[in-house]
Amino acid sequence: MHTSSWLALETSTDLLSLAVARAGQQWTHTSQGGAKSSEHILPSIQSLLSEAGLSLRDLQAVVLGRGPGAFTGLRTACSVAQGLAFGADLPVLPIDTLLAVAEEVRHAQALKVQPAVTRVLVVMDARMEQVYSAAYEYAASGAESGWRCVQANQVHNPEHLQWPADWTADGFVAAGNAWDFYAERWPAALRAPQLRAMPTAAALLRLAPQAWAQGLAVPPEDALPLYIRDKVAQTTEERLQAKQAAAPHAA
Repeated sequence: MHTSSWLALETSTDLLSLAVARAGQQWTHTSQGGAKSSEHILPSIQSLLSEAGLSLRDLQAVVLGRGPGAFTGLRTACSVAQGLAFGADLPVLPIDTLLAVAEEVRHAQALKVQPAVTRVLVVMDARMEQVYSAAYEYAASGAESGWRCVQANQVHNPEHLQWPADWTADGFVAAGNAWDFYAERWPAALRAPQLRAMPTAAALLRLAPQAWAQGLAVPPEDALPLYIRDKVAQTTEERLQAKQAAAPHAA
């Protein structure tokens, strides 16, 4: 096993995002996901490992973007992560998808040498006229450096979006992919900059050392998708009712 060598899988959206890290270097793959993920994910993983000069048994863990997100994508990533980890006798390191969005924003802003992002409200399209949300705070130094979740994953209508009560209106950024889907439906109190961002496998790799140090790695059989919605599909009548309920906000 090579310390700090990881394989990361993120398929919670319509994108297939993969990444491999070894000794500070990184190899990434991004392509169309959805129904095509199951077809392309294994050949793409094999290609990345070959580029990095690694075998599965060289890895420290398989890092899994566990959701919340698209049902089919999460099932694909989870089954592949479990299978690879079982075969190579590796643990799986599950990481919340919404946290990966927060990390993607923090990293992107740092590369632009812009003011550090320390508070992120993540809002992702959950379909069915709803959004997933969570809130995170980042500390750059100190005993508790790294990310901390301050508002757990939720699923709700855009109008019901909330953020921590002690966050000032201009003291955080809102990030995700939901802004254009529900343009007229956000709470009037939301004044934070709205940044478009997606979860990536590269972000999972940056989060992996902290998650590993926190003891979050699990045996393959315990690596499961994170579902925060019991129901994953609506009937035709329910979809119509949801559109009718949203219509006044879009007028």
